[in-house]
Amino acid sequence: MPYIDGFVIPVPNDKKDAYIAASKNYGVIAKEFGAIGVKEFWGDDVPDGATTSFPMAVKLEPGETVVFSWVEWPDKATRDAGAAKMRDDPRMANMNMPFDGKRLIYGGFELLTES
Repeated sequence: MPYIDGFVIPVPNDKKDAYIAASKNYGVIAKEFGAIGVKEFWGDDVPDGATTSFPMAVKLEPGETVVFSWVEWPDKATRDAGAAKMRDDPRMANMNMPFDGKRLIYGGFELLTES
């Protein structure tokens, strides 16, 4: 059953190109360790909320955009093994991630329904 790692990330607008480059590198590594694919989406219509919102969740600052992304794995076991390998891979340790990782939100998700 497919498994997804989801991310919501505040990325400085002036670091968009650097983010794209890092994302492509991340995708190569993730696929090498079993991911089916990596999708990255630059926020285009991400409104502020009164109670909750993506911008509020990541404490979006002026000059930043919310990125929504996910990594699809064939199953949780493949994800767990792949994530462990990625943590130990020196390419990940040396990767320049052009955003404030303290405000990144992530989680793993099991498939509930599919249409």
